[in-house]
Amino acid sequence: MSPYPPTKPRRRILDRWRLVSPSGAEVVSLRQLSPRERLRVTAPSFFTTANLFCGFSCVLMAFTGHFQIAASLIAFSIIFDIADGAVARAVGATSPFGIQLDSLADLISFGLAPAVLVYTWALKEWPVMAWAAAFLWLACAAFRLARFNVTIDPVSDKRYWVGMPSPGAAAVIMATIFALDTPDIGPRVAGTSLLPVAISVIPALLMVSTVRFRSFRYLLSPKTGRAKLTTMCVVVAIIVGLLVNPAATLLVLAYSFVATAPLGVLTAPIRSKIWGPETVVPPRTRLRSVFLPMVDEDQPASEPCEGD
Repeated sequence: MSPYPPTKPRRRILDRWRLVSPSGAEVVSLRQLSPRERLRVTAPSFFTTANLFCGFSCVLMAFTGHFQIAASLIAFSIIFDIADGAVARAVGATSPFGIQLDSLADLISFGLAPAVLVYTWALKEWPVMAWAAAFLWLACAAFRLARFNVTIDPVSDKRYWVGMPSPGAAAVIMATIFALDTPDIGPRVAGTSLLPVAISVIPALLMVSTVRFRSFRYLLSPKTGRAKLTTMCVVVAIIVGLLVNPAATLLVLAYSFVATAPLGVLTAPIRSKIWGPETVVPPRTRLRSVFLPMVDEDQPASEPCEGD
C-alpha cells in the first residue's frame, strides 16, 4: 500500500469548458457521444469546412492572377456546399450550429470570393466600376444569406428558393471567368467591355429579389424510380459534358439556371393549362416580422416572478 495519499485524477483543460445555450437548453458535448455518433453529427461540418477552404483559396488565387484556378475553386465550393446539406439530411444531423456555420462559409465562398475574383479580373479594364460591382455583389450576398436565416418557413414550398441562391449566382461568375481569358469581350461603352458589370450586377440583384428559382432538390434526394432515373441521366450528361468541353458545360449549366426564373414566369399560363396548377409556382405568403417590439425605457420593468 502506498504511503502517499491518493491523488485526484488531473482534469484536462477542455473538461473545464462547457457550451451554454442562450435559451437554457441542454448542450451535449461531443465527448459524451460514441465515436460513431460523433462522426455522424460532425460529418456535414467537414464538407462545410472544405467549402470554406476553397472559398478562401479562391481569394488568394485571384490576388495572384490565377483566375481560372480561382474560378475552379468556386466550382468545388459549390460541390461541397451541396454535399454538406445532402449529408446533413441523410444522417439526420441538421442543427442550428450547422446552419450558421454553413451561412458563414457561404458568405466567404459565394460572397467575398466572387467579389474579389470579379474585381481582380476586371481591375485593369475598369477599376472604379469593378470596385463598385464587387462591393454590390458582396452586399447582396450578405443580405440574401441573412434574409434566408431569419425567414426559414417550415411550411413553405421546398421546390423553390425565394431569390437566386448564392451558389447559383456565384456559378455565373465562375463559369464566365473559367471560359474566358479576358473580360475585354462583348458590348462596350467608352471602349470598355460591359461583361464584368453584367455578370456581377444581374446575379447580385437576383439574389436579393423575391423571384422564385427552382431548387431541384429532388435530383439530390430522389425518392421514386423515375426520380432516380432522372438524377442518373442528369449526372451522366454533366460528367460527359465536363469531359468533352468543361468550359461550355459550365456556361450552359450556370446560365440555364438563371434563365429558369424568367422562363418559368413566361410559360406559367401554358403549363398550368396543360399539366395543372401544381406545375406553377404557388403565390407567396408574407411571413410575420421577426423584429422585436420597441420597449419604452420610461416604463417600469415588470416585477420578477417567484423563484427568479
